Amino acid sequence: MRPRSCPAWVPAAVLLATVAQLLVAEYWPGIERFADKAFGARLVAYPLLMLAVPVAWWLVSRRRADPAAPPYGAFTLVMLPFLVDVTGNSLDLYDAVAWWDDLNHFGNWLLLCTGLGLIVCARVRPRWAVVVLVTGIGALLAIGWELGEWYTFIRHGTELDTAYEDTLGDEALGTLGAFVAGLVVASVLGRRRARTEAPRAAAG
Repeated sequence: MRPRSCPAWVPAAVLLATVAQLLVAEYWPGIERFADKAFGARLVAYPLLMLAVPVAWWLVSRRRADPAAPPYGAFTLVMLPFLVDVTGNSLDLYDAVAWWDDLNHFGNWLLLCTGLGLIVCARVRPRWAVVVLVTGIGALLAIGWELGEWYTFIRHGTELDTAYEDTLGDEALGTLGAFVAGLVVASVLGRRRARTEAPRAAAG
């Protein structure tokens, strides 16, 4: 029996829910929790980042003679961290819950890197190479994200007092999340290959 695939409406719903909250944050006046959080920039950047992976997959896939079905489940995992981040701001969790930011850096990198790993590591072997590759991608993305936060917030002094400590912790948590994602991806891909190769071995 073939495993169920994620329908296309799921990542579309994640994208729409994220954009809707960004529009409220940017254009609905008088909501204090959204003040000084660069939601204007997020309204542009987040949808572009969420669509970057599906667009890249489509550009590569269309050049293949026998393209695979779109991995909507992986697209959803890549998009979910942006929804989680915006929802956390909408519910004021970053200010109300002390550990929310730390949980986000671990959990969101786990989701993001699992999605990316399922897309880019389908042909990577052995399993340890999958773990190393996914962890490395996550570490690079964690550094890039912190550079973006520095440019947006810290450079102007709004979080200067705790910038260094917070940056190191966020990068460590993001990399740890990516490492766990690598283990998850290696396990999922291993099971997929076993299901694919078992009928071939039986036929041979």
